Amino acid sequence: MTAKAAPRARVSMIIRAAAEDILAAFVAPDRLTQFWLSSSSAPLVAGDTAHWQFMVPGAETDTTATRLQPGRGVSWSWPDGTTVDIDVEAVDGGFAVTVINAGFQGTPEDIVEAALNATEGFALVLADLKTLLESGRSARIVRDKARLIELRK
Repeated sequence: MTAKAAPRARVSMIIRAAAEDILAAFVAPDRLTQFWLSSSSAPLVAGDTAHWQFMVPGAETDTTATRLQPGRGVSWSWPDGTTVDIDVEAVDGGFAVTVINAGFQGTPEDIVEAALNATEGFALVLADLKTLLESGRSARIVRDKARLIELRK
């Protein structure tokens, strides 16, 4: 597969909250742990690396922030060569939040499987973030998916 044709995960959701609150949720450890991570070693700072532990036991990685654009977006890279770009755009009284996860490696089948898994994962992350920011409470969507993954191991 060429880089141009390589599958990527892409999900979008309208979230009715301030752009700054949406982006802070992906940067600040105290926000990340309300809906997505079990822990984060530090806030994301462009050029710096934070260690993230996901809710699935044993799932963890270093995350290096590559872009922090107030009110517009945040990006990072992971050690496996994948990248994540999150952009916000004002729409319909809220913000369209778009996540693109790209750079998957391996056989064509591995790349497709990784893109599908990431699409599912980021769809759940955005749904839980939407609920958290619009209602003040996580719906435990990510936490319950992590528990299901753990139970099926």
